[in-house]
Amino acid sequence: MVAIKDMLGEQTVIRADGRKVDELRPVRITRRFTDVPEGSVLIECGNTRVMCTATFTSGVPRWRKDSGLGWVTAEYAMLPRATADRTDRESVRGKIGGRTHEISRLIGRCLRGVVDMKALGENQVQIDCDVLQADGGTRTASVTGGFVALALACRKLVEEGYLGSTPIRHFVTGVSAGIVDEQALLDLQYSEDSRAQVDLNCVMNELGEIIELQGTGEGRAFTLTEQQELVRLCAKGNRELLKIQKEALGGAL
Repeated sequence: MVAIKDMLGEQTVIRADGRKVDELRPVRITRRFTDVPEGSVLIECGNTRVMCTATFTSGVPRWRKDSGLGWVTAEYAMLPRATADRTDRESVRGKIGGRTHEISRLIGRCLRGVVDMKALGENQVQIDCDVLQADGGTRTASVTGGFVALALACRKLVEEGYLGSTPIRHFVTGVSAGIVDEQALLDLQYSEDSRAQVDLNCVMNELGEIIELQGTGEGRAFTLTEQQELVRLCAKGNRELLKIQKEALGGAL
């Protein structure tokens, strides 16, 4: 990352990939990436690629039975060579890692935050997010792509008569921001994320309300003013992601 002076003599930050400080990486959502699931997408955020599928199951977990309410849950995983060095599958290790559990729960919480469980009825939708290639922002990409897969699945269930109407109340997107070399940046790629002094993930609904906010002082503590600036960057990024989701879904749920 370098800084150059613009015509007014002010500092303008140019990132390694040429982006501005408040610019998203190129985002592409490919619908029906696989044929079998009720909903399926590939989301690409720069060099991060995540396959998200949504599976509908009649019935709910035993603890939810006879409640009249549905359930949405998620699982997150990385392929062995999603990163520079190969990692063993967690199924081979015989233990799911803490990071995997944490991200899976995050995705599930965020998607449940925009679903009317009563309208879903006693049915379950499971979202699987498999990272094919990781270059930063995999959890937020999983939320953004996982939502589109969920919306596609609900649309199919309505068309086939399993549901009377979509149980989804709002769109939901997620993006990261951070402070790198004392500069606030939107949508960190790995080369930035790995040396960020502060890292923040923000998930919002289409009303601009926050569903999940995770901020960590990786290299130092941060102020409320800095947090507000990072949230402002994320709000801008989430608005742009919302437009991309709506384009992928043809403008409506």
